[in-house]
Amino acid sequence: MSPSQPFLSVIIPAHNESKRLPITLLDIDKRMSGVDYDYEILVVENGSKDNTAEIVRKMMPTIKGLRLMELQIGSKGNAVRQGMLVAQGKYRLFMDADNATTVDHFEKMRPFFDEGYGVVICSRAHKESKLDPPQPIYRQIPGKIGNLIIQILVLPGVWDSQCGFKAFSAEAAEKIFKLSRIAGWGFDVEILALAKKFGFRIKEVPVHWVNDINSTVGMSAYITTLWDTVRIRWWLWTGVYKEKKEAQTS
Repeated sequence: MSPSQPFLSVIIPAHNESKRLPITLLDIDKRMSGVDYDYEILVVENGSKDNTAEIVRKMMPTIKGLRLMELQIGSKGNAVRQGMLVAQGKYRLFMDADNATTVDHFEKMRPFFDEGYGVVICSRAHKESKLDPPQPIYRQIPGKIGNLIIQILVLPGVWDSQCGFKAFSAEAAEKIFKLSRIAGWGFDVEILALAKKFGFRIKEVPVHWVNDINSTVGMSAYITTLWDTVRIRWWLWTGVYKEKKEAQTS
């Protein structure tokens, strides 16, 4: 790690998050104030119609390590991808703008990177996780069914591919996100499938996850994710990711 390279990059995709993001940034600043390493906080504003970017710019002088990246396309997958590739950290973490999982969960992840894992993710399915409050049953059932299908097709042994708190070594991030293609709901499945493809070990850790009871994620999101999973399985079979990699390095 070079002297100028931060130990940790925190990437936050933000689309119309002018209300929730300031609270999240202040919480990150407070929780990171005592860490013994350098870090950066990269907000990737993607196609917002509100003043999300302006708010981040106003907070930059007072929030240590805060940076802003502005994109025109409003998709979480693309925002995370671009943020991961621009970030400089030895480890690169993405989290949600609503602070459903607080940044100090990274401390649970650090030991597993030392053990050789390339990807460490928070898992709401872990037996030690605390869901506050638990998702209603009408969301749990399709989520569990969807996870089983995802495991069968591309991610055996990964019990929660969709939790929005995932950390990568720099090597894993650069290899995976250069090849990822999906911008929508299935991007989490894709990046973990690519991690497996390239031999990076994945570890799931428990999480204290604060459920947004006002979430507007509907059944269409589950259907879209499963369709994306089918596409990922096909691309893995047909060598699409390999072909794209060769095209980039030729």
